[in-house]
Amino acid sequence: MTSFAVTWDYRCPFARNAHEHVLAGLAAGADWDVTFVPFSLGQVHVAEGERPIWDRPEEDSGLLALQVGTVVRDTAPEAFPAVHHALFGVRHDQGLDLRDADVIGEVLGDHGVDAEAAFARVADGGALDVVRKEHEAAARDHDVWGVPTFILGDRAAFVRLMDRPAGDGAHARRSVDRVLDLLDGFPELNEFKYTSLSR
Repeated sequence: MTSFAVTWDYRCPFARNAHEHVLAGLAAGADWDVTFVPFSLGQVHVAEGERPIWDRPEEDSGLLALQVGTVVRDTAPEAFPAVHHALFGVRHDQGLDLRDADVIGEVLGDHGVDAEAAFARVADGGALDVVRKEHEAAARDHDVWGVPTFILGDRAAFVRLMDRPAGDGAHARRSVDRVLDLLDGFPELNEFKYTSLSR
């Protein structure tokens, strides 16, 4: 079994692509042990001298959903894949506001998760504490600065997958396995980026 971690913030379209690959691969039986790590793009973009986003979470457009996703990961792991996929869809497929508690609550209800309990964990600060600690650990231990970052052992790489698996588990497994193979077997490759896209 291959153990790795991958960061997310629901606002990033490339995080959506990568996480859909991971979720589809897992659903297709991939032999992976995945740790999903919340990482706040709002905190990354705090300017020097400004208060951290952790002190003013209501000002950030993605932190409510990130907290709720983390609560579901930790308290309802059986529902997490579907909720995780749906919260990305709220932003990127439906164009809805991730700050809207009614929208997020509907996603939770659709997947059998107790929305009231999840929002209570946000209200008491517990969810924010978890997100902050995991974000800061990723930044400190692996120099993570964005999403999606794949972490395998002591190596980490920011990855942009340009397609979505569209439910194709075999394709998703191949894509993620290629990323992991590069992380594990070719650390000398620091950057590989097409100069233009064919589409």
